[in-house]
Amino acid sequence: MMFQRDLESLPKDELEALQLRRLQDLCARIYANVPFYQRRFDEIGITPKDIKSLSDIKYLPFTEKQDLRNNYPYGLFAVPKENIVRLHASSGTTGKATVVGYTQRDIDNWANCMARSYASVGLTQKDMLHIAYGYGLFTGGLGAHYGAERLGAVAIPMSGGSTKRQVQLMKDFGATALCCTPSYALYLYEAAKEAGINPLELPLRIGVFGAEPWTENMRHDLEEKLGIKAYNIYGLSEIMGPGVAVECTEGCHGMMHIQEDHFYPEIIDPITGEQLPDGEEGELVITTLTKEGIPLLRYRTRDITSINNIPCACGRTFRRITRLKGRSDDMLIIRGVNVYPSQIESIIIEAEGTAPHYQIVLAKEGALDTVEILIEVAENSFEDTIKALQKREQKIQKTIKEFLGVSTKVRLVEPKSITRTEGKAVHVIDNR
Repeated sequence: MMFQRDLESLPKDELEALQLRRLQDLCARIYANVPFYQRRFDEIGITPKDIKSLSDIKYLPFTEKQDLRNNYPYGLFAVPKENIVRLHASSGTTGKATVVGYTQRDIDNWANCMARSYASVGLTQKDMLHIAYGYGLFTGGLGAHYGAERLGAVAIPMSGGSTKRQVQLMKDFGATALCCTPSYALYLYEAAKEAGINPLELPLRIGVFGAEPWTENMRHDLEEKLGIKAYNIYGLSEIMGPGVAVECTEGCHGMMHIQEDHFYPEIIDPITGEQLPDGEEGELVITTLTKEGIPLLRYRTRDITSINNIPCACGRTFRRITRLKGRSDDMLIIRGVNVYPSQIESIIIEAEGTAPHYQIVLAKEGALDTVEILIEVAENSFEDTIKALQKREQKIQKTIKEFLGVSTKVRLVEPKSITRTEGKAVHVIDNR
């Protein structure tokens, strides 16, 4: 099902013509209204009128998260503050918060993108969506909420916290869809079991999970434990929030349609900044074609993926991005070897007798990096002998060494000994 069939199935030539018009309008707006962009255009000697084709985008400057921080809070806004109806912001844990503003049209476009996303995974106005993303300055909760209402479904605005109460209300209210981070979905599963509620007896049928990287193995684990079909949704607060891209019921798992009439995607070499062709892996760059409050030109997401332009059986003509491999700034360099946490997670989840809860602890021993991986044992395996557990640890260490080329120390720990979070799971602790 498509929520906006006329737009989601635009022929390629019509879509590209629309993108070009919107790109040209975007350049004119930010040059006239955002001093930061006017300076950047002038520095490279280009004007909005020089943009004659979509391929000309490669000549335009990039925008990075630090640019939002440097212009905190309102320096990149393109409209007067009286035209802004909503503010969201990142937590700012690694520096100043990144603040984004929305006009009413931005909010409407966001709601439509989220409604499209829900329709893509098979949700309808008959569904009841239990939304356990955090509400507030974080974009997840309200983005998911407005999309549910735009679709015509019932939004259950639980937010985070009160996990045991959440599973009881999921049962009482008859929720048919769950929206949260994948790690929190696993936490809800554990809470349900502790409360004597069989998750497989809940009316849940679909999970829409995002806000953190997750693997195909975790998808299978969630589907088996909750009795659902699990789908990946992608977004970031600087661009809009959730709903920038999403999987569909017909496409291959792991590939997400990007809402190309609102967001123009590119893949670049993360080192050189050179634009790469469809199919090649690199860093995702997004230009917000319709955003009014804080439009961003060639925003470097740091997410590593590729663009797939093969037509999808669902009929949507929007290209797809492949499952995110990780973030260029989250990539771990361990004794000269590049490793993404998601690669380690895949090995952990496939290992016998382990739970999908882990932490990677990095430290220094002299001049050398050390890696200790704490992995929870599955509850039905905790009674194994010490010798059996040690053998399992050695097997996981060997697999990581064979596939990733990194020596690690694996330590199996008691069930539920790794701290659970209501938002994004903390998988890496770097003490180097």
